[in-house]
Amino acid sequence: MSYHNPFTPPRKSATFDDHTLAEIRRAAATGIYDIRGAGTKRKVPHFDDLLFLGASISRYPLEGYREKCDTTVTLGTRFAKKPITLKTPITIAGMSFGALSGNAKEALGRGATIAGTSTTTGDGGMTDEERGHSQTLVYQYLPSRYGMNPKDLRRADAIEVVVGQGAKPGGGGMLLGQKISDRVANMRNLPKGIDQRSACRHPDWTGPDDLEIKILELREITDWEKPIYIKVGGARPYYDTALAVKAGADVVVLDGMQGGTAATQDVFIENVGMPTLACIRPAVQALQDLGMHRKVQLIVSGGIRSGADVAKALALGADAVAIGTAALVALGDNDPHWEDEYQKLGTTAGAYDDWHEGKDPAGITTQDPELAARLDPVAAGRRLANYLKVMTLEAQTIARACGKNHLHNLEPEDLVALTMEAAAMAQVPLAGTSWFPGKGSF
Repeated sequence: MSYHNPFTPPRKSATFDDHTLAEIRRAAATGIYDIRGAGTKRKVPHFDDLLFLGASISRYPLEGYREKCDTTVTLGTRFAKKPITLKTPITIAGMSFGALSGNAKEALGRGATIAGTSTTTGDGGMTDEERGHSQTLVYQYLPSRYGMNPKDLRRADAIEVVVGQGAKPGGGGMLLGQKISDRVANMRNLPKGIDQRSACRHPDWTGPDDLEIKILELREITDWEKPIYIKVGGARPYYDTALAVKAGADVVVLDGMQGGTAATQDVFIENVGMPTLACIRPAVQALQDLGMHRKVQLIVSGGIRSGADVAKALALGADAVAIGTAALVALGDNDPHWEDEYQKLGTTAGAYDDWHEGKDPAGITTQDPELAARLDPVAAGRRLANYLKVMTLEAQTIARACGKNHLHNLEPEDLVALTMEAAAMAQVPLAGTSWFPGKGSF
């Protein structure tokens, strides 16, 4: 005879939690894996696990806003004839027209231009609205080659060769048929309404030697004017960074697993890649070992949300950061204003991630003309510019408190970690000690 203790509530398994049980039932009922957008939802060590050591007696802070703290960054100084100089080290990551609406792409361009930074095309080609409203536009060159043509390569201010993405290193993207409108189909040379899956690797190279040849081809097409970026997903950052430098990159873009995606398998998003925090120091070490730190610029992306995150990434050795998900939120994505419509879709504001379905009430991740018309690109661009301004001011505030007159003067010595994991990944001391895992004795 069993006995249930009425004073003890039933215990649920930590391994088989509610989400896991629901996923088993969904898989059993449908026979297909789950596809979604956004980034990982699991908690991983992140910038929140680091703190800055502001000035006191042993350090001399800058006085308020009367002493200058520079935020500019120049990208592409290694080989490009025309490096790009930005007013802030916060750039907009690649998000395609197709995944996003035309109004959303225009808003990103407008906001980035007001803030004095760059935006990036993403997979699927360059729209005239995006080029027209972006003072500095980076053109992504992806394995799919969708929308790629020499004319747009020359119209760009920099070229980003995408080898991998943080949400799915080793995997390709997806764009379901309901988002392949006439215009998207024409730009990508695809049939309208048919599901599209991007390739997971470039068709014309099998290793870094072929990448070197591809970079030289791109330089010849653009008369050596444009900076060439290489974007990699956070998996083996030391070797990937070293090989990108060897192949001739001007800039390395390193995307951690908190980076978003328009759509891929949930199992990929949650179980492949490394946290952004774990990626930065190995990449910086590779640059230092090659004598190329600050000569080849490092852009870090994946879960950047605030000026504090920006300052921490730069203190660990990055030259700039890129934001994607945060930029969409600034435009109006997942806004509680649309809560009733999110509820009708079976979700809620702040959790909506079915970007691939093309039903976004905010009009951002959709090709539905009526939904897309809800987003005013002028107003959304202003919101993005405001957000970028606040992030920049926050980073400056922290740098001043550490006595630094440029964001790039922040350094690991300015940081401590709150957890053993963060201390090991960032290679900064555990707070209250001079030790981090792997360093030796306390």
